[in-house]
Amino acid sequence: MRYRSTVAVLASMTLLAGCTADPPAAPTKGGTSATPSGAPTLSGPYAAFAAGMSKPVVDPLYPERGTDAVDVLHYGLDLDWSPTKRTLTGTATVHLRPTRDASSVSLDFTPYTLDTVTVDGTSAKAAVTHEKLVVETPVRADVPITVVVGYHGKPSTTPMPSKRGDAHPLGLTVDSEGGIWTMQEPFGAFTWYPANEHPSDEALYDIAITAPKGWTGVASGTPVGQSGTTFTYRSTVPVASYATTLAVGRYKKLAATGPRGIPVTTWYRAKDTRYLPMLKRSPGFLTWLEERFGPYPFDSAGLVMVESGSAMETQQMVTLGEVQPQRGDRMFDLTTVHEYAHHWFGDAVTLTDWRDMWLNEGWALYVQKLYEQDKYGLSDAELVASSRQRDGELRREYGPPSKPDPAEFGATNVYTCGAAMLRQLHQALGDERFFDLARGWVQENLHTQQTRASFTAYVNKKTGHDFTALIDTWLDSPTTPPETGPLAR
Repeated sequence: MRYRSTVAVLASMTLLAGCTADPPAAPTKGGTSATPSGAPTLSGPYAAFAAGMSKPVVDPLYPERGTDAVDVLHYGLDLDWSPTKRTLTGTATVHLRPTRDASSVSLDFTPYTLDTVTVDGTSAKAAVTHEKLVVETPVRADVPITVVVGYHGKPSTTPMPSKRGDAHPLGLTVDSEGGIWTMQEPFGAFTWYPANEHPSDEALYDIAITAPKGWTGVASGTPVGQSGTTFTYRSTVPVASYATTLAVGRYKKLAATGPRGIPVTTWYRAKDTRYLPMLKRSPGFLTWLEERFGPYPFDSAGLVMVESGSAMETQQMVTLGEVQPQRGDRMFDLTTVHEYAHHWFGDAVTLTDWRDMWLNEGWALYVQKLYEQDKYGLSDAELVASSRQRDGELRREYGPPSKPDPAEFGATNVYTCGAAMLRQLHQALGDERFFDLARGWVQENLHTQQTRASFTAYVNKKTGHDFTALIDTWLDSPTTPPETGPLAR
């Protein structure tokens, strides 16, 4: 994730030295996968959603969001946006697996007007209070149910838990022309559909968006097709709710082909036309990333321009604020590479809870800086000279990256200090072994949720060297640790 102004990030961080379009198959090993070890076998119609199985946890930073009592397998979202009325009408079909016996189930949800609620086809009593949809229905552990929620209303956003200067409200936002778009990390998906709002509960998605004639609906996932003014997208590999996206606007379509024939779609507005030379660079970014980190983990890619000063790595469809190309070629390239890097580090391999945000942001920032070295001539000396000073400043201001403050979500320490740890691994291993480690981390753990412990274990096993002390020191120290040299060859 890079939910922040590019200028703010690059000014505050410094660093470091240092064909088929089908996605690779999901692994059978790793951390907490979409089909976790020991999970029950799904049967009947729910068997189609087996890839959406997760092992949800309660988040230690934001325990009010999400629940470990529910494992959502699949969301079917049928949405209709009216720009004139500023009203969203939706039907959410939620296939879920209760993880324990209970008298009701709950999902995060904004207080839209509920039109209908059914459980397995039968009407159910439900209400939205304190941003929770509670459906009164007895459930049994590991016996899936289907909850269908019909709703309508005007979208409302939710505050971002951060004091950053570039923070703005999260969730479904109405733009100046009556369109809509989203930014929702660490949460905010519940402002447009009932969701188990936590990254540990990834799910499959089908999203259909109906818009007026002349408008386009855009969402995360693979484009399935268009019927009249309804646009459909599908995610057949699991997605965390924060990595979903929705946009409706008067978009123009730019189609291209990426590495191995992957379709790459860019959605832009008339006012973005002058930036087309920049917007056409996505295939090149993906090729550069594939060469270093292995095959792109999904079967389509793209980006959508929105009225924001930020950017977000929403899965298969980067959400890019219109401010980014205004900052020039270099800043645009670095921002966009950062977001695409997250498709490997954050989307394909996802953190289990928000304590490990460094696991997403450290990787994406380090990849960004490697690109800056390769394409813009940033020297090792420039990186190292500035990075250690900035690392120390951030540790003093925000603490070490492993202990994020819930009121300071996305503080720069999880970016810069996490990337500094990866630079130390790179320096110790050398290019060949480091990139082998990076590729393996993604390709051997595709579509799973991971933790600091699983990352450390993987590094040690993959390299044959115990890096536990190095990783712990760089993640936990209140001051900048000393530099370490390369391993003896």
